Amino acid sequence: MALLALGILIFALVHFIPSLAPTIKAGAIKRMGEGGYKGSFSLLLLASFGLIIFGWRSAIPETVYMPPVAAHHFALGLMLFAFLLLAISSRKSRLRLFIRHPQLSGVALWGVSHLLLNGDSRSVVLFAGMTLWALFEIVAINRRDGVWIKGEVPSWGAELVNVIIAAITVAVVVYLHPWLSGLPVRWS
Repeated sequence: MALLALGILIFALVHFIPSLAPTIKAGAIKRMGEGGYKGSFSLLLLASFGLIIFGWRSAIPETVYMPPVAAHHFALGLMLFAFLLLAISSRKSRLRLFIRHPQLSGVALWGVSHLLLNGDSRSVVLFAGMTLWALFEIVAINRRDGVWIKGEVPSWGAELVNVIIAAITVAVVVYLHPWLSGLPVRWS
């Protein structure tokens, strides 16, 4: 469980540098250059993902709570919406007129939906940790960036592409889920 928590901590701290400690980021760019900073950032994130995956797979889950059975389909619906938000995070979408941080909001919904589906100790550490990180990051970025300037309204064709990207992403994640987590996706 310690490796899982360490992976989440490294992931969060690396992401908090630009939003909470821009002077540290500026100093690192000055010392290493833009490419060196981005490379270090990427390597730390890859290490955090490795720790999270290895920590998850090596942790022995213990029951913390029993997930509500009635929430199963609702949680799966939240998960689908989370993937749509992740898909539009770097694309134009009408949803971006209502949701300032679609990627972080998607991570938060991903975490909440998993907490509705899983009540074991490693799930609580991973999904609550990632949800809390995403929510704190939203607040930190809003504080750093100030007023939200909304983008333009895209075509319906662009929205269709967003849905297709999200559907393909869901299919890939469902396929890889047993390899990443050691557990298949439960549909019912």
